[in-house]
Amino acid sequence: MQWIMGVFWTYSWWLIPPALVLFAWIYPKLGNRWLLPIEKAATRLSAKRTLTILVVAVTVVVVRVAILWAMPVPVPAVHDEFAYLLEADTFLHGRLTNPPHPLSAYFETFHVLQHPTYQAIYPPAQGAVLAVGRLLGHPWIGVLLSAALMCAAMTWMLQAWVPAPWALLGGILVLLRIVLFTYWVESYWGGALAATGGALVLGGFRRLVHHRRPMNAFLMGLGLGLLAVSRPLEGAIFCVPVAIALGAWFLSLPGEEIWRTGERLVLPLLLAPCVALIFVGYYNHRVTGHALVFPHLLDQRLYEPLLPFAWQPQPPRHSYPNPQFESFYNGWILSEYQQPWLLLSWNKLVDWCRFFVGWILVLPALALICVIRDRRTRLPLVVFLWCCAGLLAVVYFEPHYAAPMSAAFVILLVQAMRHLRQWKLRGRPLGIFFSRLVILMLLARAATFTVEAHRYSWDDWSRSRLRVMKQLESMPGKHVAIVRYAPDHNVHHEWVYNGADIDGAKVVWAREIPGMNMNPLLEYFGESLVVKRQARHRRYGDSVGAPDAGVP
Repeated sequence: MQWIMGVFWTYSWWLIPPALVLFAWIYPKLGNRWLLPIEKAATRLSAKRTLTILVVAVTVVVVRVAILWAMPVPVPAVHDEFAYLLEADTFLHGRLTNPPHPLSAYFETFHVLQHPTYQAIYPPAQGAVLAVGRLLGHPWIGVLLSAALMCAAMTWMLQAWVPAPWALLGGILVLLRIVLFTYWVESYWGGALAATGGALVLGGFRRLVHHRRPMNAFLMGLGLGLLAVSRPLEGAIFCVPVAIALGAWFLSLPGEEIWRTGERLVLPLLLAPCVALIFVGYYNHRVTGHALVFPHLLDQRLYEPLLPFAWQPQPPRHSYPNPQFESFYNGWILSEYQQPWLLLSWNKLVDWCRFFVGWILVLPALALICVIRDRRTRLPLVVFLWCCAGLLAVVYFEPHYAAPMSAAFVILLVQAMRHLRQWKLRGRPLGIFFSRLVILMLLARAATFTVEAHRYSWDDWSRSRLRVMKQLESMPGKHVAIVRYAPDHNVHHEWVYNGADIDGAKVVWAREIPGMNMNPLLEYFGESLVVKRQARHRRYGDSVGAPDAGVP
């Protein structure tokens, strides 16, 4: 009997789709009494386009702040987050990069260059966002504001591609699916700024073609500039089909129209991207010493065990002075990404679907088949497919790598929702039921995640490091914390990260490297060290100690 019940519960989920279709057939307009007035109010609001954009942006901030009781401000935990925070600290010190430290071997850490300058390897946009947040009180404020800006830009973009009520719905979908409870907002990795750039490009393109206003050209160029300073590789891939479409439209104009349109639009269109490219070149020059050598490219040469594109051969393995780098690069990286291309591509597709689609949006995603026939959304479809091909050609992948193409996906998703809304079966409006069901399930997901987050224990590794940091900061004087890693250390739990001004910091994190003498480090900081005790982090096996107390 137990075996029979087990089989039933294992395969009973196959009964859900036909049960929903049957329920929608019987009650196609269930909840019409309550939901129809809300839809009418949203339609009236969407008629005021500027107000709609402002309402969506404010809603993002209000909703996320309202659930701080359940989900507190995130604490940095991943290598990339600390690197971006280093960028922000560097900018707040009034410089683009930092001079290399004479004892850099003790401070070497992931995704941070030590030579020729001391700076994170990533483009400067996310660091600038975090710097703005710190000026306002906390780096995460910058993350939250960038998410609000993304939702506003997505709504503005959709207003050019779909009717106004559906543009408002698209902004809500972005809030419920991409903003809430995802690492784009619950960490310091970023993603929202590049998505904003993509939205400005597609929204500006549509308006530029139809209205030919200099402001639309400037906003499109601003989006191009944001892509250049946030995700230049993925942004360049994203811009190829858009540039082809823009060129084809421009050349299709009559001879005299070409000159008049060019005089009015070329300068505002190219202003922002040209400034951005000049800045990127100057930034590269300051960080790496060469305008065409990106910090990430230099890091690739110095540390990475794999070349970025799938067709490139594997380079000779690097040797690293500390075991943590060896475990991360020649261990975890190779096991995660040194796989057959088809398997790697499948894993990317699964990761992308989990982040952007999830199980709730499967139904409107199936309606994307109907979107293929729509001439109105042909460019977003081409952009989306082109970017997918580009991402499959790159070895590494995280969902925020796909941030630029998320704008095209949102257009296709909203258009698919429009098709879903119109779905009828023998005259019964089943689409009304399912389109409402999608939104209600997203709202239920938000409520469920909030309750679960409230019950969740936030005592993870990142908060343990933060507690040690605050403990050291509360003690008088300056401190150097020397970390000895346990043999079974988790390579994703990195203790050694410092700010822009290592010598002037209250707490300096240093790495104990087997076989390397620690005396130069102790002599360099000398009498400024006043720590008289040590803190052991038993749960994770790593040890943090004061140099004058002896490394535990």
